[in-house]
Amino acid sequence: MGFGLRLKVLVLLLATAALPAQATRLTGSGASFPFPIYSTWFKSYSRANPGVTIDYQAKGSGAGIRDFINNTVDFAGSDAAMSDAEIANVKQGVQLLPITAGAIVIAYNLPGVMELKLPRDIYPRIFMGQVQRWNDPSLQAANPGIELPDKPITVVRRADSSGTTYAFTRHLSAIPEDWAETQVIGKTVLWANSDKILAAPKNDGVTATIKQTPGSVGYVEYSYARFAKLPMAQLQNAAGRFVSPGLESGSAALASVEMPEDMRIWVSDPTDEAAWPIVTYSWLLLYRNYEDPGTAATLRRMVEYCLGDGQAIADRMGYVPLPKNVVIAVRSALENVQ
Repeated sequence: MGFGLRLKVLVLLLATAALPAQATRLTGSGASFPFPIYSTWFKSYSRANPGVTIDYQAKGSGAGIRDFINNTVDFAGSDAAMSDAEIANVKQGVQLLPITAGAIVIAYNLPGVMELKLPRDIYPRIFMGQVQRWNDPSLQAANPGIELPDKPITVVRRADSSGTTYAFTRHLSAIPEDWAETQVIGKTVLWANSDKILAAPKNDGVTATIKQTPGSVGYVEYSYARFAKLPMAQLQNAAGRFVSPGLESGSAALASVEMPEDMRIWVSDPTDEAAWPIVTYSWLLLYRNYEDPGTAATLRRMVEYCLGDGQAIADRMGYVPLPKNVVIAVRSALENVQ
């Protein structure tokens, strides 16, 4: 090979090496429950992997599942695992991956009242509209020494199709017979028709409405209430103890859970003495068969990041780190994504 030809080959090789890696853009939508930690994970992953962009729209679990079924996203997020009927509508196959977990808390806005205990036979009745005033004798008896105001209770609930609502109503149905008989478990629920029940979209909408409405109470993911500095009620768990939300009580609720092969499990009313009573996993929804192998490979690497470095920040972000047995199960299931 002559010098001139060798020089041309060298120039071509150097030019090729200088080309930027092909950009990869992943799109997802769904649950607002994990949005704070998803946002942090995805930004961190993109910074560590130039050329990879991950766009996630927090529009609610129900909307995310619809986008996933309609094949308009690369992945979705949901706090309610997909049903058999929903999975049957996805021709590419579905792999559910529990990727984070967290507590659903009952946050409230009562000026001057920074501590509140809600017995397990009382707080479902608040959301059923049966306990309507803050100084109801049942509430006052549970909170001796605290002067509860003679004011109506305003309930704030989700306006959209919500996995948080699904997990919350699933828990409520495990407590009083009244809820199971008169209400339903679902991402959307037919709430009582009352001017004292307000609706707001997504976890951030419920949080903002509570913060702006004295006398209100509502259910939101723990991190939203924590960072908004909303007071959160202590709840009586299945063991009869009043507990506060946080890493210890959240971890206790998940400690004994064995993840089934299909990755669908609900912790409706944990029995551990230290357990927070309302917890849920939040799932990533991936296709089993992607048209582009590169997309599948990028998603697998992203999930590996979330299972590793991502779990290390879960507590700081207001979530519960996945138990080790769940991390192992998710890594195994991830092999189904191709």
